[in-house]
Amino acid sequence: MKAWIAFWNILAKDFRAYYLKPPNISWGLIFPLAWTGMFFVRSGQGVESIPALLPGVIGVSVLFGTTSLLSVTVTFEKKGRSFERLLLAPIPLEWLMVAKTGGAILFGIANAFVPIVLAAFLMDLSAVRWATLIPAIVLIAVSSTFLGLFIAVSVSEVFEAQTFSNFFRFPMLFLCGLFFPVTQLPLWLRPLSYLLPLTYGADLLHGAIHRPPRLPVAVDFAILLAFCVVLFAVSLRNIQRKWIV
Repeated sequence: MKAWIAFWNILAKDFRAYYLKPPNISWGLIFPLAWTGMFFVRSGQGVESIPALLPGVIGVSVLFGTTSLLSVTVTFEKKGRSFERLLLAPIPLEWLMVAKTGGAILFGIANAFVPIVLAAFLMDLSAVRWATLIPAIVLIAVSSTFLGLFIAVSVSEVFEAQTFSNFFRFPMLFLCGLFFPVTQLPLWLRPLSYLLPLTYGADLLHGAIHRPPRLPVAVDFAILLAFCVVLFAVSLRNIQRKWIV
């Protein structure tokens, strides 16, 4: 019982301290709008291009919504030594880190539905395969969050976390098939695409909204789940090795 109370209090504290702040909420609303507007202007197309753009906007919203905040908050708390106080909570380290990452996961999922709600006013969503789309959004949020956690425990300063995050995030925008197929990339870049978790998430998003997936749905889900497990396990190992003496 004490473990569940500690888990809930850590999650609620992070929401109050970080995720429910007005700048973060407004950023979660403006960011998808800015990306959508940018691609409308760049393509010169109208609402008929929304089904092709929507998966990419969803993926970008989740990726930046999860990694931006988590990589900073965890590094900031470690720098301010408040993370050390959390280690005293009556909760296993694994559940402590799930609680710390839970806010970012939920924030990323909420960000994903901003462009979906906006798209509902401009297009018919009746053909969307929700049974694929919703689990895909959840797994993209989890894998992106654990990527942010991996980044956070690999650095010691907040500015290093932001820089390291961009090292992963911006290549993923162009290599993961969010806005154009991986098959259009040069042959020498395609293997790199398949080393990134968002490639499989993007395939699921496209498959759920406007075209058949390029890989079997079960394969995409399995690989994305494997990325989640590996990133979380490596992050826990780094925490135990670097932060816990």
